[in-house]
Amino acid sequence: MKNTVVDYGAGNLRSVQNTLEALQASFEVTNDPEVVARADKIILPGVGHFGQMIRALDALQLRPVLHERIHRGIPFLGICVGLQCLFESSEESPGDCGLAVFPGCILRFRGEARIPHMGWNSLDTSPNSRLMAGLPAGVFTYFAHSYYAPVITATAATCTYIQPYSAVLEQDNVYAVQFHPEKSGPVGMHVVSNFLNI
Repeated sequence: MKNTVVDYGAGNLRSVQNTLEALQASFEVTNDPEVVARADKIILPGVGHFGQMIRALDALQLRPVLHERIHRGIPFLGICVGLQCLFESSEESPGDCGLAVFPGCILRFRGEARIPHMGWNSLDTSPNSRLMAGLPAGVFTYFAHSYYAPVITATAATCTYIQPYSAVLEQDNVYAVQFHPEKSGPVGMHVVSNFLNI
């Protein structure tokens, strides 16, 4: 089983690798489209800026192979900006087109609360969630973001900060989390383990 972590140049790779190593999972880290094209499972960690991530994926010619793998039914996990890039667009970078796996636009938090949303917050999880299976209601995970995904049909868990938003997405073989599982302690390890066991 090839678990492939996509390195587009700015992901939080060391933390993700530490989590996979702790779970004793075999994996490879690559930015080579030919290697990604042979992946049995794909993890796309993301930090930073939506536009920079999308432009890096395009420069590395990873967009078409990610689409092909997703449409082929290969399990895919996006983390943080790796979730956001699955939407059509983002207010963070108008004019840059996302992967458009999910409809809609990533939005910026607006309100009196501190932005970015930084730290631990609880989740309201669908009982049918595969990533969150085996975890109790109301678990806390670690967030660090100024932009959020709206609640859509594929939303499997929400978090509320200023307003409810998508914290976990699940649709067919596509999974994504806005929080950082690699910084979320045993809960995050459990989520990654659930993905690896899909």
